[in-house]
Amino acid sequence: MNIIIRKATEADSEKIWTLMEQLAVFEKYIDSFAITPEIVKESGFRKNPPDFYCIVAEDNDKIAGMLVYYFLLYTAQNRPAIYMKELYVDENYRGQKIGEQLMNALKIEAEQNDCSQIKWTVAPWNKAGQKFYERLGAKENNEWLNYELKI
Repeated sequence: MNIIIRKATEADSEKIWTLMEQLAVFEKYIDSFAITPEIVKESGFRKNPPDFYCIVAEDNDKIAGMLVYYFLLYTAQNRPAIYMKELYVDENYRGQKIGEQLMNALKIEAEQNDCSQIKWTVAPWNKAGQKFYERLGAKENNEWLNYELKI
């Protein structure tokens, strides 16, 4: 196995969508999952600027993992931040530090774009995810509560 970490291209759209669908099953929102491969292609690669960016872990022709993010351009620090929307590694590739490699690539992206921080959320029931992020040096931010307004 030879894992290559790289920025995703439009040709990866279908494989990225497959991992997004697997993530929706894992996080138990598959019933409301509305993303299609065409949406991935259009939103991530054909729009300018794109709605999201993606880093992938590639093993030959297979996408073993993905990290989806976007920039928060306006912050109080007058520097952008990165919001990590999705990090997912195919279950056949877990335990091989692919998630850590994807996070390291995101840190490099943040540094290259003068970002002040990387933000994300993790489900309270996802204890393995929480341990993973803490092992990388992340700290839970309990200064703010998450709210949402469904439309």
